[in-house]
Order: sequence, then C-alpha cells, then structure tokens
Amino acid sequence: MSEVITIGLDIAKHVFHVHGADGRGRAMFSKRISRGKLLDFFAAQPSCTVALEACGGAHHWARQLTQLGHEVRLIPPAYVKPFVKRQKNDAIDAEAICEAAQRPSMRFVAVKSEQQQAAGLVFRTRDLLVRQRTQLINAIRGHLTEYGWIAPKGPSHVATLA
Repeated sequence: MSEVITIGLDIAKHVFHVHGADGRGRAMFSKRISRGKLLDFFAAQPSCTVALEACGGAHHWARQLTQLGHEVRLIPPAYVKPFVKRQKNDAIDAEAICEAAQRPSMRFVAVKSEQQQAAGLVFRTRDLLVRQRTQLINAIRGHLTEYGWIAPKGPSHVATLA
C-alpha cells in the first residue's frame, strides 16, 4: 500500500488545505482543516516532507511541524505559481505546493528561528519609521514652498521649519 511521502500545506487565517501525495506523485488525499485541528492532523501523520509557501506565518508553522518530526520545506511563492494548473483556490494551491516540493531542482527557503524573525522585525520597523519621517519632512517642505519658504533638506533642519 502506498503511503504519503509529501504533503502540500496551503496556510491561511482560519481554514488550511492539505494535499498528500505518495512517492510517485499520485494524490492520496486533499482536505480542509481548521486552524485548531491542524497540529492534531500532523501529529497523526507518519513523518514525511511537508511543503509550504514561504509567506506570513510560514516560519511559525514550519517550527511547529518540525517539532512533530516532519521535514519542512518552504518554497518561494514565485516558484509555486508555475505548478498551479487551473483557477486559483486553496485546494489547487496545496496541490501545486506539493508538486513543486517533489521537483529535484527546487530551491527552498531556510526556516527562521524566533530570534531571527524578531531581529528582522526590529529592522523592518525601524526602516518604516525612517521612511515615514522622510515623507513627513518632505511634505512639510513642499507645503512651505507654496508659501514661498524654501527649507533645506534633511532631518537636522526640521527645527528651523517651526
């Protein structure tokens, strides 16, 4: 009897979709699973390769599934897109993820630890604040120009704008 070797997991907010395939790539199952039952489902599965798109929440689920003894592979969404055969929906996405994961030349994304994610969060948040500060300063300079006041560039001159 064939056993599931690869599971494609399409993650979402509330309802996930899983697609299981055997070693020859034949579909074994395709089902919807609620968020609360996802870990129970994978705990009941024998150890196998679980593939997900590398998107928001993927690293969290990858860590959870690794703890259950599965080999987790994250695939960039651009590499999954060519495997979507028909109109896009969760079941078809899970099947495409499963098929992409079985390709020998597929490239995967490394799973990040919580510390790596936290460091990236700090960097992205700081970058956002710097961009917003620059936008605000440029907007004020632009508005003042409409009244004939020309202000020099840079955050060091903000005090003179008041």
